[in-house]
Amino acid sequence: MSRRHSALVWITFFVLCILISCGAALADEGMWLFNAFPKERVQQKYGFEPTQAWLDHVRLSSVRFNNGGSGSFVSANGLTFTNHHIGAQCVQQLSTHGRDYMKGGFYAATQADEARCPDLELNVLQKIEDVTGRIQSAARPGMSAAEAGQAQRAAMSAVEQECASQTGLRCDVVTLYSGERYHLYQYKKYTDVRLVFAPEFDMAFFGGDPDNFTYPRYDLDITFFRVYENGQPAKITNFFRWSSSGVKDNDLIFVSGNPGSTGRLLTVAQLEFLGDVDYPSRLESYARRIRLLQQFAGSSAENARISQEELFSYQNAHKAITGYLSGLKDPQLMAEKRDAEQKLRGFVNSRSELKNKVGDPWDQIAAAVQVNRDIYLPLTYLERRRGFNSEMASYARDLVRAASEKKKPNGERLREYRDSGLPSLEQHLFSSAPIYKSLETAELADSLAEMQEKMGADNAVVAKVLNGKSPREVAEQLISGSKLDEVAVRKQLYTGGEAAIQASQDPLIVLMRNIDPEARAVRKQFDDQVDSVTRIQGAQIAKARFQQGGFNEPPDATFTLRLSYGAVRGYTEAGKPVPYFTTLGGAFEHAAAHGHQPPYQLPASWTSHKSQLNLSTPLNFVSTADIIGGNSGSPTVNRGGEVVGIIFDGNIQSLPWNFQYDDKQGRAVHVDSRGILETLRNVYGAARLASELQGESGNASAPLPHQHHRGRKP
Repeated sequence: MSRRHSALVWITFFVLCILISCGAALADEGMWLFNAFPKERVQQKYGFEPTQAWLDHVRLSSVRFNNGGSGSFVSANGLTFTNHHIGAQCVQQLSTHGRDYMKGGFYAATQADEARCPDLELNVLQKIEDVTGRIQSAARPGMSAAEAGQAQRAAMSAVEQECASQTGLRCDVVTLYSGERYHLYQYKKYTDVRLVFAPEFDMAFFGGDPDNFTYPRYDLDITFFRVYENGQPAKITNFFRWSSSGVKDNDLIFVSGNPGSTGRLLTVAQLEFLGDVDYPSRLESYARRIRLLQQFAGSSAENARISQEELFSYQNAHKAITGYLSGLKDPQLMAEKRDAEQKLRGFVNSRSELKNKVGDPWDQIAAAVQVNRDIYLPLTYLERRRGFNSEMASYARDLVRAASEKKKPNGERLREYRDSGLPSLEQHLFSSAPIYKSLETAELADSLAEMQEKMGADNAVVAKVLNGKSPREVAEQLISGSKLDEVAVRKQLYTGGEAAIQASQDPLIVLMRNIDPEARAVRKQFDDQVDSVTRIQGAQIAKARFQQGGFNEPPDATFTLRLSYGAVRGYTEAGKPVPYFTTLGGAFEHAAAHGHQPPYQLPASWTSHKSQLNLSTPLNFVSTADIIGGNSGSPTVNRGGEVVGIIFDGNIQSLPWNFQYDDKQGRAVHVDSRGILETLRNVYGAARLASELQGESGNASAPLPHQHHRGRKP
């Protein structure tokens, strides 16, 4: 994740029957669709079969944080629960010089103290509708791949807009199995989201980057928000009740969340592109940005404060991509992928009718991947803005593009500017989140320098952007001369449309206006020759898989709601057993073992209240539940639909799950519900919050002196 935040499928009835009858693919593998959940498999292995009412309740109690994570409702009064690292963007946005909620934590002792996030959007999945026929039929016989891709994108935009107009909901057409199925997801959207509680960063990320993606862990990676409607806490019918008993070894648990993306169904050519080109490039760029941010943070305490969340995001992403890449560099994993692909190709070639129907999609995808390799640098640095790493530059791009796209018919626009998506775009554009020009300048200068190094100083776009000046000089002129840090200016430009954009002399608007033709050209090449081809040909591969005998796993993740299940279970590493849980006392021991030095320094709130804690209370635990990035903040629930924990990480052995699940050592890592309650009451004095979680009434205790609070002055 970073500040630049930002393929589910229904299976037909006969495929679902095949899927369930095939037996387990690999233990507890599967980020399952809610409308195709393998109830019988769970019943067979664990003796529990979720009812449809149970599944509906879990779905409606689950929340997507649109900045890249998951969460859930945990009270009838709109209380919402996610990770600290998902909520950190809001926590930092609400912080100011002299009032650092990332460092000191935040607790709203009364409802009036709950602080509104500038631009957070939460989505709750209300309904799923199969629209496969309508989207696929838009691609008529005789169309080229580019024409078919554009026709299908136009059909998706039309379906979404009709849905949004009729229902008032957020409506997204989700591509599943590369386009073999399309489903319309309808979401209730909340945009008045207020911070209720966040622990100190040092406790939410105890152990820092060295402990990230490891286990045992001792983290309180949680944050509570509340959603409001019409200025009042929203009244929620479906929410998870809180478990005070927690979990024990081998308990069945479920994880309901929004995994971002997986590549389990990609072709070998697509996997090789990730391993050879994309991941190494990202790692190099992330490492560069980490060094920049560390240098920036080291120059002053204020710089450290304003860059902390950004630095954490890049460190987290770097370690995650390193883990993903390790899977693609695993000879056994890749051999199994090649073998499976060859078997499927052999199956197709042995059946003339199927061969005539699907052709050779693997070769066509391989050709599209080669195009992706060829255009990778301009696509990444120009169109996807790696060379313009700045929030203000992002605003400029959106303002320039929106002015042009909104004039077009809905179906002819770039997908991110379709009518149904404009409300979310506008919320981002008009966010009141603070912008720090010192950080903007440093990041933009470094990204311009990176683009110059990678694309070459003689590249036409690079030369146009720099115009004989150094990247630092250009960045300083662009950021200092721009007023896009002001919400009123952004609103004026957006509402003024193309006339306002063309008349603007804001240097960032001028820049994005000038390079937009080149950016659009490489975007069109990607859409026509890469995305359209892989969508159409990937759907053909999916048809072949169906014919071969059905899937042993659901479609790849697409940041839409999935349900995983598994068992609470430890593992063995280096010949030693790793217990399934850690305790509050273990956190103190872990700190002592590292000399109480950062990042192993417990906050003062913990050390001063140690005597009040039951140190044997579980804090973190692991399970075999199948997760990936995007599942952060997912509620962990038991058979009774009670919260027993929350996903906040996976161990390093789980990262290759992006491509292939294996539960020998890979584990999902959770914060335990018991540790959360114990610390809310006995460390943070958050009795009001703890009582709400437990369905109790009563007044909150007074704020603790060490805790930062937001509210009216006496």
